[in-house]
Amino acid sequence: DFKRDYKTMYPWFMESIWWVFNQLYTKGLVYQGNKVMPYSTGCNTPLSNFESGQNYKDVVDPAVTVALPLLGEKDGTSLLVWTTTPWTLPSNLAACVHPALEYVKVKQITSGKYFIVMEARLEAVFQADDYEVVEKFPGIKLKGLRYEPVFPYFKERCKDIAFLVLTDEYVTSESGTGIVHQAAYFGEDDYRVCLAHNVITRDQEPICPLDARGRFIKPVTDFEGQYVKDADKNIIAMLKANGRMFHVTQVKHSYPFCWRSETPLIYRAVPSWFIRVEQMIENLLKSSTETYWVPEFVKEKRFGNWLRDARDWA
Repeated sequence: DFKRDYKTMYPWFMESIWWVFNQLYTKGLVYQGNKVMPYSTGCNTPLSNFESGQNYKDVVDPAVTVALPLLGEKDGTSLLVWTTTPWTLPSNLAACVHPALEYVKVKQITSGKYFIVMEARLEAVFQADDYEVVEKFPGIKLKGLRYEPVFPYFKERCKDIAFLVLTDEYVTSESGTGIVHQAAYFGEDDYRVCLAHNVITRDQEPICPLDARGRFIKPVTDFEGQYVKDADKNIIAMLKANGRMFHVTQVKHSYPFCWRSETPLIYRAVPSWFIRVEQMIENLLKSSTETYWVPEFVKEKRFGNWLRDARDWA
C-alpha cells in the first residue's frame, strides 16, 4: 500500500517511537546497565557481533592453568582453572563447574599437592603416572566452596559475594580443566553466570579496571598503564612468583581482530540502556496467543520460543 507507507525518516514516525519509549520509562521499564560486547582497543569503541566476525586470524596466545586454594581445606586442596586470557585474571570473581559431570580430587605425586579437576580432563592436565585419584564426585558438590582470590585488588570489595564456586551447564569437557575462571565483565557467559548467582547485579559499578585503550587502571596497580596483551607476560611472571601457576603453555587458535585498526578485539562490559523484558514475558506470551499469525506455527514455535527465552533488551 504505497499510499499509506511509513518511513523511519518521517518526523511523525520518530515521534511515535519517542512516545513509546516515554511510556516504558514512565513505567520503570528502562534502566542503565552493562553489556559485554566485542570491543576494539584500537578504535576505543564496541563493535557489533557482525563486525567482530569479519576479521579472524590464527594467533598464538598463552594458555595458563592456575591454582585457586580452597578455604578451610587442611590439606591445601586447590581448584585448577585454565584460560587463554591471563589479563582477565586480576578481575576474577568466581569459578564455574558443570553440576552433573564428574570431578576428581587428585594427589600429584611429584609435588604432593592436592588438586580438583574434571575427571574427563585428567589426562590432559596431568602426566599419566603423576597423579593418584583420592575422591570422585559430581560438580554440584563443589557449589558454594570458597577460595583465595587470584589477586587482591577486589578482595575487600567483593569478599562477601565473590570468590566461590558456581555451577552452569555451559562448562564442557572439551578443553581446559573443566573448571572455568569467571571474569564477569570480560565474557558473555561469565556475566550471565555471575548475574544468575548474584555475584554481581545489573546496575552495580562494573569491575572492569581498563581504560578505553585497553590499559589497566587502578586498583590493578601492579600492571597499571599496561596494555592487556602486553600485561599477559607480567601477570604470568607474578603468578609464578607467588606459587599460583600450575602450568604455562601456548595455544594456536583463531582470534577476532578489529577490521579497522587490525588490533585484537577483547570482550568487555560497556554501558548500555536496557528495557526490562524478562519481568513481562508472561504478558508478552499472552498477547502473542491473542494475535492472528500467518503462518500459524510461528506463534508457538519460532516467535513463541524467542519470547519464552527473551532477555532484557539492550
